[in-house]
Amino acid sequence: MKAILCKSWGLPDTLVVEELPDVIPAAGQVAIRVEAAGVNFPDVLIIQNKYQFKPELPFTPGSELAGVITAVGDGVTNVKTGDKVLAFVSQGAFAQQIAVPAKLVMPMPPGLDFDTAAAVTLTYGTSHHAVVDRAQLKAGETMLVLGAAGGVGLAAIEIGKALGARVIAAASTDEKLAVCTEHGADATINYTTQDLREAIKAATDGKGPDVIYDPVGGIYAEPAFRSIGWRGRYLVVGFANGEIPKLPLNLALLKGASLVGVFWGEYARREPKANLAAMRELMEWMAQGKIKPHISGRYALADTAQALNDMAARKVTGKVVIQPQK
Repeated sequence: MKAILCKSWGLPDTLVVEELPDVIPAAGQVAIRVEAAGVNFPDVLIIQNKYQFKPELPFTPGSELAGVITAVGDGVTNVKTGDKVLAFVSQGAFAQQIAVPAKLVMPMPPGLDFDTAAAVTLTYGTSHHAVVDRAQLKAGETMLVLGAAGGVGLAAIEIGKALGARVIAAASTDEKLAVCTEHGADATINYTTQDLREAIKAATDGKGPDVIYDPVGGIYAEPAFRSIGWRGRYLVVGFANGEIPKLPLNLALLKGASLVGVFWGEYARREPKANLAAMRELMEWMAQGKIKPHISGRYALADTAQALNDMAARKVTGKVVIQPQK
């Protein structure tokens, strides 16, 4: 079977495709033929050794996948050969086959295609944990989403609307904002051409948003936080900008506001039952048509480096997936 290998820390173009032995599941594991693997911004950082998760070299990147179980190890009873499943793993998804613990797989809902299934776990899991659990967004409240056209951003928009909130999307181009509107955003802000603080003020009648969802960091964090409403919750989701901002803490005091950290991977590890309940709610919302991952690109396994380069260059809206069998 073919797999992407990271043999040395570096940019996506240093990745190689190699032929590896077919996987054999150990006790408690299942072997999966990978039909689709989701690409996420952390994948760009992991191969450069710039992420909190630091695998040993060499390794196959990729953390979320959908496919068909081809074999089961001893003691596995929750799934069987031929089942269509999705899974979130620490590494190894950018390959034609993978062996994973059976407890990490979840049956795919009927009617769901592999590409969509591979685009759900990390982005929607992160945004559900952020918006529902950490921010406790309520119907009638207003949420501002920065970097709104990315995978977690679009997921946050849809989740906010599913909860009955008003959602303002902020992104860098009108084309990206059009995608945000298609996914339910009530208002939009182009922070390349508009003054962010003035635009937030206009969009909220001067009250400021109740929740700010920030996966970007960088130069927009402080003006956004200065615009937050009374008792607002500022969600620190990530730093796609590459710069970790430093915020004056007196701003939190003046607004009675909270800075709220969001680390979905650790949440899923520490609170697996709560995370499973969240994933079930997401699947219900998907069946009801309340959420639908936006897949803007599909790449063959040999084009994985290009997919990661496009992600790093912020050319991606929503999600892109690798199709390892092509």
